Amino acid sequence: MYMVHQTASQAPQDMVMRPLAPGRSWFEQGMTIISYGLTLLALLPLISLVWKIVREGMTQLNWHTLTQSLLDEPIGFANVILGTIMIVLVAAAFSLPVGVITAVYLSEFGKNSRIAQVIRFTVKIISAVPSIVMGVFAYAVIVIPLQRPSALAGSFALAVLMLPMVILAAEEALKLIPDHQRAGSVALGANQLQTTLRVVIAPALPGITTASLLAIARAAGETAPLIFTAQFSQNYPDGLLQPSPSLSVMIYNYANSPELAQTQLAWTASLVLLMLVTALSVGARLVVKRSSDDR
Repeated sequence: MYMVHQTASQAPQDMVMRPLAPGRSWFEQGMTIISYGLTLLALLPLISLVWKIVREGMTQLNWHTLTQSLLDEPIGFANVILGTIMIVLVAAAFSLPVGVITAVYLSEFGKNSRIAQVIRFTVKIISAVPSIVMGVFAYAVIVIPLQRPSALAGSFALAVLMLPMVILAAEEALKLIPDHQRAGSVALGANQLQTTLRVVIAPALPGITTASLLAIARAAGETAPLIFTAQFSQNYPDGLLQPSPSLSVMIYNYANSPELAQTQLAWTASLVLLMLVTALSVGARLVVKRSSDDR
């Protein structure tokens, strides 16, 4: 009996300590090298593009470029940066509250109801619509009735593009909250609204914040919707009902210009836009990392 027990206890140790066969070890190392090589090959276009933007954009990146307008001398695009910020902030002011409220309804109140299913289906369809189609939609809804392009139309187009991303990501963040926390809150006498605000939304705020930052980053880089709606202006933004400059449309207009100064300015604007989107993406990652560390 002792020998059987001793043999049974030693068997797992022998299995654990047994080295891998040489052929299997070489195969795994080879596959690892191939995986790293293919990953690097896939990243090469992105690395070369970023390097090109940084190299060309740094030639014109200075204080005057960031503080002067397109009509000043020396030339800059401070008015374009302000126009971009205005359009994106107005879009965020509409899409973020509506998106979060919709996500809360889908996760906590509607759940599997018919209305919730229709909303989810509609949101997924909108998320698959090309941005240029959304620009045409905003043109028909706002630009034609107002008989002019405007920053408001551009913000509307971007807001509709941001909505699906915010709704889907925020709903997933809310679903991560365990059901026993909801049940415990109700058992202590809280109603559904109090439970939703204090027990569900509060812990899900990092995920909601991450979704919001990524949606803003996507909106800041959109071009096609703004071509149809906000169009472009060389002046500083003059209200929501007037055409407004934006970085993405400026890059589109100036990149194919025969004038070298405008082409270089397009590279610098590309660098600024890249830095803006990167900062938002890194901020989203930091929010996720901080929330995971707190847990």
